[in-house]
Amino acid sequence: MDQKKSNIGLIGLAVMGENLALNMESKGWEVSVYNRTVPGIEEGVVDRFINGRGKGLHIQGYTAIPEFVSSLSLPRKIMMMVRAGEAVDELMEQLFPYLDAGDILIDGGNSNCEDTNRRVALAESKGFRFVGAGVSGGEEGALNGASIMPGGSADAWPEIKPILQSIAAKAPDGTPCCEWIGPAGSGHFVKMIHNGIEYGDMQLIAEAYWSMKQLLGLDNDEMSAVFARWNKGKLRSYLIEITSSILSHKDSNGKYLIDEILDAAGQKGTGKWAVINAMELNMPLGLIASAVFERSLSGQKELREKAHQYFPGDQQASHDNKEEYQEHLFAALYASKLVSYAQGFAVLQQASTQFSWKLDLGQIAKLWRAGCIIRSVFLNDIASAYAAEPASMNLLLTPYFREEIKELLKGWKIVVSDAAREELPVPAFSSALNYFYSLTSQDLPANLVQAQRDYFGAHTFERRDAARGKFFHENWTGHGGDTQSGTYNV
Repeated sequence: MDQKKSNIGLIGLAVMGENLALNMESKGWEVSVYNRTVPGIEEGVVDRFINGRGKGLHIQGYTAIPEFVSSLSLPRKIMMMVRAGEAVDELMEQLFPYLDAGDILIDGGNSNCEDTNRRVALAESKGFRFVGAGVSGGEEGALNGASIMPGGSADAWPEIKPILQSIAAKAPDGTPCCEWIGPAGSGHFVKMIHNGIEYGDMQLIAEAYWSMKQLLGLDNDEMSAVFARWNKGKLRSYLIEITSSILSHKDSNGKYLIDEILDAAGQKGTGKWAVINAMELNMPLGLIASAVFERSLSGQKELREKAHQYFPGDQQASHDNKEEYQEHLFAALYASKLVSYAQGFAVLQQASTQFSWKLDLGQIAKLWRAGCIIRSVFLNDIASAYAAEPASMNLLLTPYFREEIKELLKGWKIVVSDAAREELPVPAFSSALNYFYSLTSQDLPANLVQAQRDYFGAHTFERRDAARGKFFHENWTGHGGDTQSGTYNV
């Protein structure tokens, strides 16, 4: 008797792949799994899984691609959970000879959206379908419900929708945190911006923690209690919740583990990609850029130790009314988080316009309400803001968030100014506040920048007394010519 065909195949049995397979099986799907075998490195991965966590379940394991592919029902649906980059391209080339027209490949890794653009076109040119699906939620989300952001070959969505929505996290209203994003690499682009916002959130929370420790002199348990209290209000979110737990956690020696961890943060690249793409779209993403660069600087531990010898600083606990100052920190953290989301969603809006993706920003906010790392209570407010004003180019200018910022601004300014006075680095708080000031300034000193560019390079400028889009050049020195540079934005 022929073995029953599986509903979906999954390639890559590292942490995410293994847990996604278990998640799929728990929702009633027959699953085939495959993991490449590298002698001396990855031998026995499939057997360990099938005879371990997958034992007795409706999961079939394979160590050869032909048998793996033939075990799947048509049209075949294969989800790849492998390292982003060349590994995805190599795997696609290995799969192509065994696929039939209409089969679907799903890349669930953190691939660069430009790679996904190329892979969608390549797969479709061969008669196949390709989906780049951002998956957020880590190990827990993969097993119990993640936020999933699929995009690519649109006609693949009806085929994969039942499976992906079944394994997705459910928002408080029961809605699956998985919906079709759009064409080409839009799914991975949205996931990239999600990760950029995640970078910003983590840096902002770290600065709030550091301010409490250095300016207020709070101990770990006191700080844990502050974050626990904040997690019951407008800052309620996954990252605030786990920060409270981290600060109170002790290791096997009875020491607070947070104090034993080296202050050098790593990164895998999605935050950097977010900043690069924002620059390509000519959109400001300064807070997230600050978070990315701060991780880079944190890694230069030896340099910082050397610099500290020359400039030891003068940080000290300087606020007697600790409860009041905690409210200022709340304001700085909440307002700065709003800036981070506003910048991220503005980049999504610009990408949607430039690439004709027709992204539903309100729907994207809803996808992040559960399962993902940046899930937070105010994503409902963001979704509502876009429902009321779908074309809004900046969340901070929508009615709800305008009023929020007005309430938060005083405390936000106090924290940034106090940190500067006490020589405490808060680059993300500062970046957020300066973005807000620039955004709300009717006039900026860019007129001088344009004059300088025209002076040394004849790059031209616009005039206040002329229509936008009309450019002028001045013979600043009296001995230059009339030749001028073309106007363009890179």
